[in-house]
Amino acid sequence: MTRILIEIPRVGLVMETARVLRWLKDIGDTVVSGEPLLEVETEKTTVEIEASSTGKLVEILAVPEQEVAIGAAIAWLEDGQAEALPATPAAVTAAEAAPEAAPEAAPAPASRESIAADGNRQRSSPAARRLAANHGIELSSIRGTGPGGRIQLEDVEALAAQAQGAAAAAPEAVPLSPMRRAVARAMTLSNATVPQFTVSRSVDWTEVLSLQSSLAADSPPGAARLSINDFLLQALALTLVAFPSMNGVFAGHPDAPDARIVPAAGANIGLVVAVAGGMLVPVLSGVESLGLRELACRRSDLVARARDGRLRQEDASGATFSISNMGTGGPDRFTAMLNPPESGILAVGRMRDMPVVRDRSVVVRPCSDLTLTLDHRVADGKLGSDFLARLTNILEQHEWLI
Repeated sequence: MTRILIEIPRVGLVMETARVLRWLKDIGDTVVSGEPLLEVETEKTTVEIEASSTGKLVEILAVPEQEVAIGAAIAWLEDGQAEALPATPAAVTAAEAAPEAAPEAAPAPASRESIAADGNRQRSSPAARRLAANHGIELSSIRGTGPGGRIQLEDVEALAAQAQGAAAAAPEAVPLSPMRRAVARAMTLSNATVPQFTVSRSVDWTEVLSLQSSLAADSPPGAARLSINDFLLQALALTLVAFPSMNGVFAGHPDAPDARIVPAAGANIGLVVAVAGGMLVPVLSGVESLGLRELACRRSDLVARARDGRLRQEDASGATFSISNMGTGGPDRFTAMLNPPESGILAVGRMRDMPVVRDRSVVVRPCSDLTLTLDHRVADGKLGSDFLARLTNILEQHEWLI
């Protein structure tokens, strides 16, 4: 039998370590390449790590709650082919992976059944467990309101708010959560290493709102509701196709001979999602090929999984552009910072009635201010201005891909 080593892959730009939450396969199970193998918590979110090969799971090297570095060995597979075994590194046991100062050996590799015996783990969502850990709340003290008593994110938020309201102590310094630390690191990198500039323009939503209303009336039962973000995503994707030089990322140092702009194969767009304790930027891939209804379905699913801490490996990277829309409660206008290594991000101000001139008459229309932040190594002011003009023209006049 040929043994295959499984390692922790990198998910996102700033990820250095991950914490094993649970294994989705038991020892002895057959694993297919691309199938979810285990769930880990990174600094930004909870993701499912997929198997990189096909075979039978014969050894688990990283147990739940263990912190592992990127590239660390976590399991062995056997591919079932009868041949001589090549020389392989000695297996790292859980005890060897534990800190030297630990008085006791780390627990033996756990099966899915033994993990299921932990009621708190089994009856709580990843997002709820992460928030409870950040607030030092024992899950055993929470009564879950989800199906079968499952502890939901809202249950932990309610208890955390109750505890904060009861506390009368003076304000104290708050340590950074893993997610806030990751955001701080990425934004510091963005500000220090990427020359950024912005261009702004107002957009009239009249045509979009009219189409949104008519499509909602014709939607089949259970269909995902079309949101403003769906029109924005499709318009941005079509604009990126029209400006291929903007749909890429800068690589290398400007003075290096190998400095280059690496184009993307399609329009892969990140959508900034507010979650407890910070934000996530899950990625919708191949947006240029999606109709509005399919896009709405994918966007709805992606946002729901981001908020529940169930993002997959492919959801966390690969974007060249992002959209940040704070909705009706947001500001009139704001500027967003680039999320490295992306080349652009569109900040969408809240929609509000504004006086505009149409056919030499003043009328009131629903409008928003759009602010586009761009990497100056990839684009200049004229190109950025033309890009934003094309984007707003699509939103105001385009025949949409339904």
